Amino acid sequence: MEQLFISSVQKELQEERFAVRDFIHGNDLLRQFFRAFLFEDLPPVDRQADDVYLEAVSKSTIYVGLLGKAYGLEDDNGLSPTEKEFNLATLERKRRLIFIKGRTDNDRHPKMKALIRRAGDAVVRRRFENTDEWLRLLYGGLIQYLQDRGLVAAKDFDAAPCR
Repeated sequence: MEQLFISSVQKELQEERFAVRDFIHGNDLLRQFFRAFLFEDLPPVDRQADDVYLEAVSKSTIYVGLLGKAYGLEDDNGLSPTEKEFNLATLERKRRLIFIKGRTDNDRHPKMKALIRRAGDAVVRRRFENTDEWLRLLYGGLIQYLQDRGLVAAKDFDAAPCR
């Protein structure tokens, strides 16, 4: 079972975060291969939040970045949790699936605009307007991952061998 790390500003994209967890766990195909990690699902622990979520990125196979308008709470170095998670996923060469809410970058925090540009220089990113569109795009990215790993095949029905 592969873990998907869902990264975003929690308050701004709460609906999308919960929707992906429910979608993965409710889909007959995807739940055989994946489980979604959401920080909100953890019980209280006697550890710093940064340590917990960065450890979860390291344990995950796929980093799913949901980027919105807000940048998030900055640490002493001026970095948000979302940016630190993206940086670690990049450093550790995780499969990164990046989704940007909204068609334009108007009203985005300047640091979020910079993160979106940096992510776009590294991977193909996709924009979405609503939860249904975002889940459809994510589904395509996860199926592509499974195909790349040889876990599912994408052949015409008539081309598949009969046994």
